[in-house]
Amino acid sequence: MTDQRGLKPYDVHVTVDAGRDEVWEAVTQPAVLHQWFGWDYDGLAAEIRQIFVDEATLLAPERMGWADGSYLEVSGGDELARVRVSREGTGPGGPERYDAIEEGWRAFLVQLRYLFSARPTGRRRTLYLTGETTGRQALSLADGGWERFGPRVAWTVNAEGHLIVVAGRVPLDRHEAARMEVTVSTFGLADAAFVDLREEWTKRWAPLAAFAEVTTAADPAPQS
Repeated sequence: MTDQRGLKPYDVHVTVDAGRDEVWEAVTQPAVLHQWFGWDYDGLAAEIRQIFVDEATLLAPERMGWADGSYLEVSGGDELARVRVSREGTGPGGPERYDAIEEGWRAFLVQLRYLFSARPTGRRRTLYLTGETTGRQALSLADGGWERFGPRVAWTVNAEGHLIVVAGRVPLDRHEAARMEVTVSTFGLADAAFVDLREEWTKRWAPLAAFAEVTTAADPAPQS
């Protein structure tokens, strides 16, 4: 068991427009996990297997846990489900303390909820934008309609129907520049269209962020 001393406690949850059984499949089956979890890079398949197959322990029906004391559970009925990810750590809590795992779950659960609310068709492919900039600059990538999920995560769907999730190391309302991560999820795009989209977003992101990078499935994970 991982020593939990000093770990930040968190409790993150979303309501999903799908039945409990369908959502449980989405958090346990690698083929479905690829449609919402994380962002594309050359090690995503191995990461999904490590987290959800090799390291996860079934604690109860529709509840899995990990060595750091965190767990994911799905509850609900045939039409709506609640997905909750929680960790009890003994360290300081509160929104002012950044925790990479907590904020990662916030971003990924937005993507899970979108998968069931929008029901997009086709294979998911992502652009993962990283760099140092302000929250205001990152949110300028799409016009209006941003919804917040805690102080560091926001999401919207742009005019082209792509889900955009912005996650910052600092609250997005802060004026100072910090590491920002932007995940653009596309579904069912042809190869040529995806190449064009990557070029477009690369040109948009470069002037907004220092150390700007754009990662796709063929690339290694960027330095964090």
